[in-house]
Amino acid sequence: MDIENLYVPAKRFIPEVDLNVEKRLLRFSGECYHEYTEEFFAPIFEWTDKFLSEAGKEVTIEFRMEYFNTTCARCFLILLEKFEDYALERQGKVSVHWYYHDYDEDMRMSGEDYQLDLELDIKLIEYAES
Repeated sequence: MDIENLYVPAKRFIPEVDLNVEKRLLRFSGECYHEYTEEFFAPIFEWTDKFLSEAGKEVTIEFRMEYFNTTCARCFLILLEKFEDYALERQGKVSVHWYYHDYDEDMRMSGEDYQLDLELDIKLIEYAES
């Protein structure tokens, strides 16, 4: 299946999204609290479904979020559940890297929540401001 990369630059209330087919890398960074979060994620879910149509891929998902609201958290969960199903049912190898500032306990706890809720390899990676 032919699928192209999907890139959305960060804007006010919207995270940067970089979905790269060749690198098998999905990156989300910034803030996510747009009024129409579910509509924003619709093409991301569509891209993901196409990307996961071929079994056995190795893929990395990186989150480097500064803030996100409950609706965005739910959309991240839906996305990660798609990858969980892919790993469990279609022989995919999925690694999730959850980055959080060393001072941001809420973001660390969000990553821990996803670790508890999902059967995925989710690594919590603390970083300091440079």
